[in-house]
Amino acid sequence: MEKRAVVTRFAPSPTGYLHIGGLRTALFNYLYARKHGGKFLIRIEDTDLARNSKDAAQAILESFAWVGLECDGEILYQSERFPLYASYAKRLVEEGKAYYCYMSKEELEQLRDSQRAQGITPRYDNRYRDFSGTPPSDRTPVIRIKAPLNGEIAFDDGVKGRICVQAKELDDFIILRSDGSPTYNFVVAIDDALMGVTDVIRGDDHTSNTPKQILIYQALNFPIPKFYHIPMILNPEGKKLSKRDGAMGVMDYKLMGYLPEALLNFLVRLGWSYEDKEIFSLQEMCALFDAKDINSSASRYNQEKFLWLNQHYIKACDDIRLEALLGEFGAKLEAYQAPIKSLLFSALKDRSKTLLEFAAQLKEIQTPPQTYDEKMLQKLDSSALKALAELAEEATETAKFKQHFTSPESLESYLHSFAESKSIKIGKLMPALRLALLGKGGGIGVCETLLILGEEQSIERIQALLKYIG
Repeated sequence: MEKRAVVTRFAPSPTGYLHIGGLRTALFNYLYARKHGGKFLIRIEDTDLARNSKDAAQAILESFAWVGLECDGEILYQSERFPLYASYAKRLVEEGKAYYCYMSKEELEQLRDSQRAQGITPRYDNRYRDFSGTPPSDRTPVIRIKAPLNGEIAFDDGVKGRICVQAKELDDFIILRSDGSPTYNFVVAIDDALMGVTDVIRGDDHTSNTPKQILIYQALNFPIPKFYHIPMILNPEGKKLSKRDGAMGVMDYKLMGYLPEALLNFLVRLGWSYEDKEIFSLQEMCALFDAKDINSSASRYNQEKFLWLNQHYIKACDDIRLEALLGEFGAKLEAYQAPIKSLLFSALKDRSKTLLEFAAQLKEIQTPPQTYDEKMLQKLDSSALKALAELAEEATETAKFKQHFTSPESLESYLHSFAESKSIKIGKLMPALRLALLGKGGGIGVCETLLILGEEQSIERIQALLKYIG
């Protein structure tokens, strides 16, 4: 038998944002298709006309564009295929594999109440399965599939292993509602078959849907794909992921300053591994990923690792891309010459885990202090203040200070010589200078800050601190 080319798909419902669990599922499908030189398809499952949102559908596609997961071929929308689904439902009726059911909602609810009262699992009782009488004229029927009455439905899950479900656990479920709208399991099986999907990789919350879909495949004589049901992502405590833990929309991560390559690298490691490797480019993922290696146990969200990965990719950014990314967070960098800009980026890359944090620290450097750290102010003694005043005076009266604005090393050498000439310890001068420049302790190096600000602005900030102290 000729081997089929690998075709995978991701099929979100546009009733809300795309969260990271959904993106991980899409990523696994994408990687498996690329690994085998196959196709990755996207299908928008918008049959729930009351809950669908065009904005949500657009947001899903924007998420894919941001992370760089390109699909093959046109995107399929289920809402445009209702006549197709109806034709397949009627075909099954004509072949005796499905039937019209005229049971009203009230009758169905009464049946369920009666079953619950008897301690029986509520289910349809097949009363119209072999009905040959005159149907009620005041009711529009639904169409139900004829599920097997005995035996089992079994399949080999690529993650969970062999799964068997007894036929008696399934009832004759509805495939077409009375208003003509199709049901989920019916359309999924039809579309996967018509799209040529060979491998279905999805969350394990769909495991219970699989036997029903297999019945549809069998009834329509469609080939049954290989199934892989991925365990969910849990929070660090092993519970369901919440927004506080990271269950947000994918585009929220962009707004928080994460890079798309960091997000993909983080997600691929939630449920899959390759030796002891942690850093994966998208190309490496495509080459190394295999669905058979997906973990069978749930993964736990690790924010510290996510931030570590994000900082790794920020450090790997070249200056041109980094400037463009920071511009989206309001960063103003036009005034800097390339060498100074490169120095600024280098100084902040080691201190920034997100672009948002990077932009905030950049703004702190660019904005003259409005207040000063009280504890540092209290530690300033007269010798440090005198040295700052003399440094500002020397800078305005001679060219010595300006001559050293060529590199951090040159400035450091000058400041050491200056401190020695004024008989002040460098350990007193530098904190005082840092307070004048940034208004606080911490931050990037003093000499890097001087060089980034330039001589004129540096002197203005020193004088502003002296004036503040009075």
